[in-house]
Amino acid sequence: MWDNPRLLNAVAGALTALSLLVFAFAAMQLLLRSPLFPLREVALRGMLAHTTRAEVEQAMQGRVDGNFFAVDLAQPRAALEQLPWVRRAQVRRIWPDRLEVTLEEHVPLARWGDAGLVSIHGERFAGRSDAALPLFAGPAGSEAEVTRRYRRFVDLLVPLGAPLEALILSPRHAWQARLGGGLMIELGRDTSNDPVDQRLERFVAVHPHTLARMQRRPTPDGAANVHVDLRYPNGFALRMPDFKGG
Repeated sequence: MWDNPRLLNAVAGALTALSLLVFAFAAMQLLLRSPLFPLREVALRGMLAHTTRAEVEQAMQGRVDGNFFAVDLAQPRAALEQLPWVRRAQVRRIWPDRLEVTLEEHVPLARWGDAGLVSIHGERFAGRSDAALPLFAGPAGSEAEVTRRYRRFVDLLVPLGAPLEALILSPRHAWQARLGGGLMIELGRDTSNDPVDQRLERFVAVHPHTLARMQRRPTPDGAANVHVDLRYPNGFALRMPDFKGG
């Protein structure tokens, strides 16, 4: 071995490379543990409608540990995404001593049952709002599907000129819609030969010649005073206890 120059050069090169790796590892550990490069500022970017800076600071408290190089960005990011109105959080380093926080808030579309809201992305979150929002309800995990159907039904109901105030999906996957003006529509379950969208389209098409011509007494509290059952293949059933006739 000792009289083989090629082998000796290879061993020497390997030892040199190993020494450099050990030195680099040690230097990195010293850098991560060094009191140098402290973090001095957390900058919050963007306009927030529902999340306050105090909530951001509280969420990050105790989760920013180490210097500029050592801080684990995943911890504060996860904590921020637990705030009720925060949909997504981004935390990044800005040289030499700053963290920059960018938050994306939920945009509410509807209420979900008695508690919580649903965003425009069909995601349920624990925010609170005083805005006039439609009501959604359904089995756990159905938020995205209810949101998708809501958008579709709103488009179909445009000719009626009444807002869709509530959309409910039962545990048996039957749909029920409540419109402004006291109209409750039983849509039933989707079937392969008669999907719910098709039933609603048929009803909207005949509405000007049927229900629209009947006089109804509006209810002061906005409660449904007309029930339409679309769960029939060749028509619909109507229950209107306050029909005036004539």
